[in-house]
Amino acid sequence: MKIPSFAKINLGLEVLGKRPDGYHDIRTLFQWVDFHDTLEFRPLRGPEIALSGNDPSIPWDGRNLVYRAAALLQEETGCRRGAGIAVTKRLPAGGGLGGGSSNAAATLYGLNLLWNLGLSRADLEGFGRRLGMDIPYFLTGGLCLGADRGDRITPLPDLPPAWLVLVLPPFPVSTSLIYGSLGSDALTSGDKDSKMTRFLRTRNPGSLVNALEETVFRFFPQLLEIKGLLREQGAVLSLVTGSGAGVFGLFTDRGRAEAGREALAGRFATVLTATMSRAQGWDAITAGASPSGKAAGFGPAIRGFESSRPSSGYKRRKRKMI
Repeated sequence: MKIPSFAKINLGLEVLGKRPDGYHDIRTLFQWVDFHDTLEFRPLRGPEIALSGNDPSIPWDGRNLVYRAAALLQEETGCRRGAGIAVTKRLPAGGGLGGGSSNAAATLYGLNLLWNLGLSRADLEGFGRRLGMDIPYFLTGGLCLGADRGDRITPLPDLPPAWLVLVLPPFPVSTSLIYGSLGSDALTSGDKDSKMTRFLRTRNPGSLVNALEETVFRFFPQLLEIKGLLREQGAVLSLVTGSGAGVFGLFTDRGRAEAGREALAGRFATVLTATMSRAQGWDAITAGASPSGKAAGFGPAIRGFESSRPSSGYKRRKRKMI
């Protein structure tokens, strides 16, 4: 079973304030991108989680979100099956594309099928929330509004397709560094100041902002240069995605996007890709989960925005051993 693990960009991000738990309340627009890692799952006879990957800079052990997601499923369901998981990475670590979170979500989804656990999307989102704030988004995909810590997900109707130039600098950016360095000037004071609220009315992305950028540019001024170059090439929106280091340019015309990538390709690692709808993403995921492309799961429900209730068969530490 091979499942694509798609990247995301943040089409906008607003910071509303710091929470008592140390996190920040935010509003953000998540958007799936047709650029992905691939996770391959195979059953093992015993309960071992055998994790491997092609990126030597990433630890492929108990520290990895993929391993932690698999171990959490075993612990909370009582499942004693194991799995070999091989990860082919294309998404850079620390790039703001959600690669680790996407991999963890794909693991929750894939092992739910491989181990026949029968968990609902709501169950898996709950597990994902315990591992990382972006993980619940990847169990829905498409265009979504993220609220609270970014983990309260509201699916939105997909935008018209658009082309993207992703610029991937050769260094990671620490999310904790950026959020830990935010000043009060980064906060959005209310809906009257919210460009995201305006977007939800007009569906015009051109005025969206990322409130983390000023802090990101203080530490990494070269990212401001990249953003400027993408705007010069005709991008209707150019932002750091998440806390960086990736920067994207959004284009309505493929030709402009290709020209934009060509203009930057000599200086930076770039990817030409496109936004991806919820239906497109789940069609690819479910096709990879089964040779017939008809794997049982909750993909069809997500494509129709249908909500899933926690499955009645799941009880903490009391599930029948399988």
